[in-house]
Amino acid sequence: MSAPDGSPVGAERSIGRLVASATTEMSALVHDEIALAKAQLKRDVKRGAVSGGAFAAAGAVLIFSLPMLSFALAYGIRTWTDWNLAICFVLSFAANVLVAAVLALIGVVFAKKAKKGKGPQKVAASVKETAGVLQNAKPHPRTAPVEDALEAVARSSS
Repeated sequence: MSAPDGSPVGAERSIGRLVASATTEMSALVHDEIALAKAQLKRDVKRGAVSGGAFAAAGAVLIFSLPMLSFALAYGIRTWTDWNLAICFVLSFAANVLVAAVLALIGVVFAKKAKKGKGPQKVAASVKETAGVLQNAKPHPRTAPVEDALEAVARSSS
């Protein structure tokens, strides 16, 4: 079994290897957080596009279907009920408005979902938290000062 850098588990690594390993891991963390932010933005943009499409569909249905559907529906109601033609036209208009309202409601639901998506804010908070942890990181205290260790080595070799 070996550590991620290839050295055996339990073996002491040099300061250079530790710094290189920490740098590599920090770089990977930053890249992963950027990828997460991109994915969340993509999702929010997609929701916004669906919302815009639903609003556009509601407008198109209301504008383009009113003349054709109104006439067809009004004359159909007149044929089935023998009511006054004006009442039949009002009923057909109400049906078209109801369809447009349902499509607009779908657009509102997707717009709210797009607004709720706080992908970049979550990632920004995560980055700030990581930066705060790294700023407060302190090296482990050493048991013996380096100068004492150097003197001990110097005395033992003389």
